Amino acid sequence: MERPGTGLRRELGTRDLTLFAIASIVGVRWVAAAAHAGTGSILLWLVAALVFLIPLANAVATLTARDPGAGGVYLWARRDFGPWHGFLAFWIYWLATVIWFPGAAMFYSGAVMYALDIQAGRWTLVAASLGTIWLALGSNMLGVRFGKWTGLLGTASTWTMGVVFAVAAALVWRRNGSANVFVPLPSLNFDTMSFWASIAFGMTGIELAGMMGAEIRDPATSIRHAARISSIFTTLFYAGTTAALLVILPAGKITELNGLGQAARQAGNVLGAGWLGPLVAGFVLFSAIGQFAGLGSAVARMPFAAGADHLLPAMFSLVHPKWGTPHVSMMIFGTLASGLLLAMQLGDTAQAAYETIVSLTVIAGFLPFVYVFGSAWREGQRLGVVAGGGVTVLAIGCALIPGAEIHDVWLFEAKLLAGTAALFLSAAAIYRPEKLQSASD
Repeated sequence: MERPGTGLRRELGTRDLTLFAIASIVGVRWVAAAAHAGTGSILLWLVAALVFLIPLANAVATLTARDPGAGGVYLWARRDFGPWHGFLAFWIYWLATVIWFPGAAMFYSGAVMYALDIQAGRWTLVAASLGTIWLALGSNMLGVRFGKWTGLLGTASTWTMGVVFAVAAALVWRRNGSANVFVPLPSLNFDTMSFWASIAFGMTGIELAGMMGAEIRDPATSIRHAARISSIFTTLFYAGTTAALLVILPAGKITELNGLGQAARQAGNVLGAGWLGPLVAGFVLFSAIGQFAGLGSAVARMPFAAGADHLLPAMFSLVHPKWGTPHVSMMIFGTLASGLLLAMQLGDTAQAAYETIVSLTVIAGFLPFVYVFGSAWREGQRLGVVAGGGVTVLAIGCALIPGAEIHDVWLFEAKLLAGTAALFLSAAAIYRPEKLQSASD
């Protein structure tokens, strides 16, 4: 049952929710990582869609229809497993997103500058990343009626970029053939196993639609249609764009950080289209803004819901009287993400540090899905839970495997252990069961 008096407005229809879901799921940063891993990644995308994305989409649709309020994972876990588990699911998911934002902002900003062949210093990159974060969050702070157009822009940019890469790859193939021999099966080694977690993580995001439950018109119908359509489009984009990059460049020459820009510049050189790099840079930028807007605004609904339960300070539950959004919650989220972005500039900035952050993000990001699939099990989704829950456990395990760039394995594992422990300890430190109990009564 929806919470009374939240003040949020039901302004999202099926079309809006579908575009929102696609923008939230698709992350172009994972395409470069998949292409770097080789042609076997295409099969991994298809398998991940079948055994994880579809079960997750079905679970989210069912649970959102059951509890069409703000908060998503927080509401579901609290109802099915109790107040502590509801808070823990919310806290870990929220912090995982805060951790994800700085690294993603740096990636997208760096990819844009590489595609434009801009030799920018670190602080120029930081400034661009901060601007991207706040532009995305700011547009959604004005209300979903306005902010949904940011998601539309992001989705349109992502898909247009995919079409551009597909056309460029076809022209390059016709002129020079493929840069890789396409082998359907992925390589089985520790390096590829650590990458499997990223493949699965790239399929997450549909749960964000559930967090917007209090702002969806006809949640029971809209969320199911949006989940079905977004799952199909996401799979086509990931598999197709990965294949396009592998036609243009050898897998070994595609880096995880700059792969999109590398492929655009290579295709431009082969085809005599120097404008291709700047065009892709624009697509990457708007795609990032769309994804940041969807992720940041939806996740802000979680502390909003916890604030309504009097677990967090009352300011988290405030709704702007004109915009109808939890503006304080969104500003706090953006401030934390910005602070972490600045903190990331201290100390080591090598590839090893980046991989550690990605692994910690994957671990923290997947832990709440234990609750999502647990709730779905209670709703009778046995087969989907076995598939999706199995992938969740496998992804967490694969994230613990160090990649090729990790030379100090023990330090890598220690950082992951310390980071994961901090998630649980911080939750226990601020959890106040008496406040939740009074709210339940």
